[in-house]
Amino acid sequence: MKPCIRILHPFYLSFVPTNFSKFEWFNHKFHTSSSRVLGFKSIFNHSRKAISAPSSTSGQARILSGTNFNNRGYHVVATVPSNIRNFSKSVETRVNNQNFEKIYVQGGLNVKQLVPENIDLDETLPNNDGDRAQVIDGGYGVNEENSNLAGVVKANKKESEVEKEAWRLLRNAVVTYCNSPIGTVAANDPNDKMPLNYDQVFIRDFVPSALAFLLKGEGEIVRNFLLHTMQLQSWEKTVDCYSPGQGLMPASFKVRSVALDDNKFEEVLDPDFGESAIGRVAPVDSGLWWIILLRAYGKITGDYTLQDRVDIQTGMKLVLNLCLSDGFDMFPSLLVTDGSCMIDRRMGIHGHPLEIQALFYSALRCSREMLTLDDGSKNLVRAINNRLSALSFHIREYYWVDLKKINEIYRYKTEEYSTDATNKFNIYPEQIPHWLMDWIPEKGGYLIGNLQPGHMDFRFFTLGNLWSIVSSLGTPKHNEAILNLIEAKWDDLIGQMPLKICYPALESEEWRIITGSDPKNTPWSYHNGGSWPALLWQFTLACMKMGRMDFAKKAIELAEKRLPVDRWPEYYDTRNGKFIGKQSRLYQTWSIAGFLTSKMLLENPEMASLLFWEEDYDLLETCVCVLSNSSRKKCSRSAAKSQILV
Repeated sequence: MKPCIRILHPFYLSFVPTNFSKFEWFNHKFHTSSSRVLGFKSIFNHSRKAISAPSSTSGQARILSGTNFNNRGYHVVATVPSNIRNFSKSVETRVNNQNFEKIYVQGGLNVKQLVPENIDLDETLPNNDGDRAQVIDGGYGVNEENSNLAGVVKANKKESEVEKEAWRLLRNAVVTYCNSPIGTVAANDPNDKMPLNYDQVFIRDFVPSALAFLLKGEGEIVRNFLLHTMQLQSWEKTVDCYSPGQGLMPASFKVRSVALDDNKFEEVLDPDFGESAIGRVAPVDSGLWWIILLRAYGKITGDYTLQDRVDIQTGMKLVLNLCLSDGFDMFPSLLVTDGSCMIDRRMGIHGHPLEIQALFYSALRCSREMLTLDDGSKNLVRAINNRLSALSFHIREYYWVDLKKINEIYRYKTEEYSTDATNKFNIYPEQIPHWLMDWIPEKGGYLIGNLQPGHMDFRFFTLGNLWSIVSSLGTPKHNEAILNLIEAKWDDLIGQMPLKICYPALESEEWRIITGSDPKNTPWSYHNGGSWPALLWQFTLACMKMGRMDFAKKAIELAEKRLPVDRWPEYYDTRNGKFIGKQSRLYQTWSIAGFLTSKMLLENPEMASLLFWEEDYDLLETCVCVLSNSSRKKCSRSAAKSQILV
């Protein structure tokens, strides 16, 4: 068995709750441990009615019960092997203005968990023995109010041969670290001799795999994934001598074996924050997906002890602080570079792409549910509420287009200089593409792909629109209209394989200028109008929320006929998705997981209802403009509220 090393960054130790007076926290001096792999135990928020302690061998959370924990607590000490410098190309210790240490490991990163030592716990803590959670097979706890969910996800159902094959392939794609499952590789084609980074665990790619395992009642792999990616977040990242923000999550990571003395090997986690990625793209969506998955884990399993942990709370705050930091931008939408999400190549989505805004909005709503309310988080929660209110208004008011809105833009006057201008972004009517005038149905509409001063990207981006439905970023009428548009344009957006990543494709001179003549993003291929089965689970979730189960079943049946025959490709080419993509990897894991998750969501509507959000009308009543007495601020929210509250 290969030994492994895990390091918890000392940054997280600075966030120990002060109300536990008898916790004797050591200083940030590191100690050596080489004889065994150490786990950790900690006491969590009592309101969740559970005490959790990962085992010393796997890091998996176990729910503890019994009476012997009333008067005993746990002392937590960070440990790092003394020969850590031998495992990487460079290591340096830095101190920033918060006066905590950082260790930067390039080319080989490993994560060490906390060491338990028993101490006396404050006897005034309440006795919750009668409310302890129970253990189920997946290794996660389900509290009493959610205990009925375990029976739903674990209900035995006769699986089809396609589903059995899909599960076999998904399990074969599982990656282990220190003998514990930690994620799934992006693709697992045995005949692929040049996998590039498809043999790594991607955060965004793992989300449908995680949901499949959770719906199956297997939570260990998801818990391990969330913990280890959070610990990777704490390390300093460097690209050409520049370090991006602390809250940045890696795009992917790989488990590597590092040679030690005496022919021994140790496993280390080697993350990629974009410094090795093709084009050096920034993984903006990774942290957003991590927060969304963290909420899903708690909702499905009933185990809220994970999100209550100090280090998890801190990791969430780091992501939020990075996203909510002040900048030069005038809009509440998140400003990003090209290639910062699922479309991770040059496709002209730099600025404020809809996909990022939908994930950002969703992550903010997740965080508002999960953040522990205390004096240290009040300002952050207030900032989240303000941003949610402003972002929802901004997207609904300025990104939405239907036949009526397009006609309004067609008649826009330009060069308006006024606080109450109609054409606020100075959009020239000539920007409306000719294809859109004939394509937009009379009943239906969608959220455009991007909005910047003087520029509207009228392409239909599927993920952004679907997740706007799931997260209620769009109004109920918008959500219904988006599905009406998909129904009316089924042949264009679904065709022979669901679903188009965007419509239409960039062609001719437009393709040459915007993509830089990208040979992988040729018209109707890959990110440029390709068809991606991985989007199936999000389409299913959106349809179930809106009560359009027939749409989801029709798309799933279409995929079920082709995917196993075609060996589960990454994407399909041509205008209607007829051919397997020319550079498509086979046995693509999120194509497999997306299909399985879609099937299980349809069979378990109770589970699906835990994964989407309903309209939050309180957000629409809040506007940061009312906090200012400035006569220069003139908000259009009140005038538009009659159109939004529907």
